[in-house]
Amino acid sequence: MIGKLLDGAVAKRAEILTEGTNALRLIDGAGDGVPGFALEDYAGKWMAMTPGSEISNEVKDWLKASGRSVYWKRLDQHQKDSPLHLYGPEVGGPFHILENGLTYEVSFESGYSQGIFLDQRINRAEVMRRASGGEKILNLFSYTGGFSVAAAKGGAEASTLDLSAVYLEWAKRNFRHNGMDDSMHHFCKGDAFHWLKRFAKQGRKFDGIVIDPPTFSRDEKGKVFRVEKDFGELAGLAGRVLGKGGWMLCCTNYRRMSDQEFEKMVKLPGLSARHQKMPEDFSEESYLKSVWVE
Repeated sequence: MIGKLLDGAVAKRAEILTEGTNALRLIDGAGDGVPGFALEDYAGKWMAMTPGSEISNEVKDWLKASGRSVYWKRLDQHQKDSPLHLYGPEVGGPFHILENGLTYEVSFESGYSQGIFLDQRINRAEVMRRASGGEKILNLFSYTGGFSVAAAKGGAEASTLDLSAVYLEWAKRNFRHNGMDDSMHHFCKGDAFHWLKRFAKQGRKFDGIVIDPPTFSRDEKGKVFRVEKDFGELAGLAGRVLGKGGWMLCCTNYRRMSDQEFEKMVKLPGLSARHQKMPEDFSEESYLKSVWVE
């Protein structure tokens, strides 16, 4: 019975897989009738995810029978280790996936996160569409630069900002994987609040700003950021460097806040706000809140 549910969930998503996209969520927990189990496909390599430390024998048998490289990640806020190899050939080092025709570097050996968040696929496509040429796009909390690559592919000049030098180097590689010269763009290491204030003093303006922070983080000086407490200030600072006619994409996966509460926090005076739905392969819960402010 479970095998049929899993097969059905995978079959429903077949149309998402195209020549330009080979990474998606294949199974999404209760949304596909399998509570507590999710499965993501990264260019044919599978990542199973559970909130606890067990996978049922029926699910294990189904995963093993697939013949795929299968890894397992425990969705535990205290678990920071890389996913565990379960079945099939081991994946040695980084590899590439495709999304909307763009190439991104992924690794199953990089710790808790693999290099890209698949729930942002629609938003990255929208950023690429909006960057028709010549725009200046600022990507805060950039991680490995997915939004920056999408913006640059659309023709924009991207400024990529993150606390981690490791992730900024990863972002530069993602530019090069797509045949783009990373030296033609900007990479800033440091705190988003600091850089936004600095940009404002310099009189710099951006046509688009992406704000997708972790729900909780601590900067190099020990200052704590919490979405529910600090996102409003962050959006206000970003508004000071937003050019006329510009837009902001504000995102959070913080579950203890409603869509309306988040919109109220990020909407700037005189600007409109539009909510973006999650990709269709994420069927269990609309946890990602995405608001386009323009």
